[in-house]
Amino acid sequence: MNENTQWVREAKDGDPEAFSKLYEMVYKDLYKFALYTLKNTYDAEDIVSETIIAAWKEIPKLRRAEAFHAWIFRILTNKCKKRLKEYGEKTVQIQEELLCEEWDVCQELDVRKAFFQLSDEERLILSMNLFGGYNSKEIGRELKMKDTTVRTKQRRALKKMEVCLRE
Repeated sequence: MNENTQWVREAKDGDPEAFSKLYEMVYKDLYKFALYTLKNTYDAEDIVSETIIAAWKEIPKLRRAEAFHAWIFRILTNKCKKRLKEYGEKTVQIQEELLCEEWDVCQELDVRKAFFQLSDEERLILSMNLFGGYNSKEIGRELKMKDTTVRTKQRRALKKMEVCLRE
């Protein structure tokens, strides 16, 4: 049994310290997923917080400790889908963040801008794959579409981003 599995089991038994360790393990990926899906830092922070609260309440119902990562991303995905429906078609302002990394900030901002040019559905599909680690079959189940449709939409989204980045 690995350490993560043990933390899940302890969290299921109500141990807040074990749940805190799980949170630390997934927070960055959850936040990236939410940010790239919702295009807004405030909404991303809210959705991640809502996800963590829901996960803490529901973790006793988690059947398999090994499924924690997929399980918490499913909660996040559902919350992001709900928020995207709330957005409707209104425009969400892109918020640029100052990055303190040693790589090209301009390139990161260009990638984010290209990503934000995608439709809500395209961003959700790419986020589920890139940040959540879902494959096309799993994404298809979550979004109620065929896995071949998911792969087609994913290819088209990546092509749109490529065109945008070349401009």
